Amino acid sequence: MSTSVGRKEILSLYKKILRSAQTYPSKRRAHIYEAIREDFRENMDLDDPVKLQRQLGVAFKGLEQLRQFDVHKMTKGKPNSASWEVHMEQNPMPKPADYDERKKSKS
Repeated sequence: MSTSVGRKEILSLYKKILRSAQTYPSKRRAHIYEAIREDFRENMDLDDPVKLQRQLGVAFKGLEQLRQFDVHKMTKGKPNSASWEVHMEQNPMPKPADYDERKKSKS
């Protein structure tokens, strides 16, 4: 993953996503964390600028979705508050067009 967006910025994004995934409230948190790591590893050497921008868009969208579950954000800075809110989109993380094909090739 390298282009006009520098390697340093991509690594920073990767770390932010992993940190947000660590606090994501799900029974599948470990699976989600590993899936993020796997996706970044698979795209580490991506040179096509169009594909790279698409993957970066997915990564930023994923970070936005993970951060929706941040305690400070949900409680508006009052973590001891019983009042909190989460706003979700319809299908916030659609599967890539080649998702099924990639899964089959791994099996």
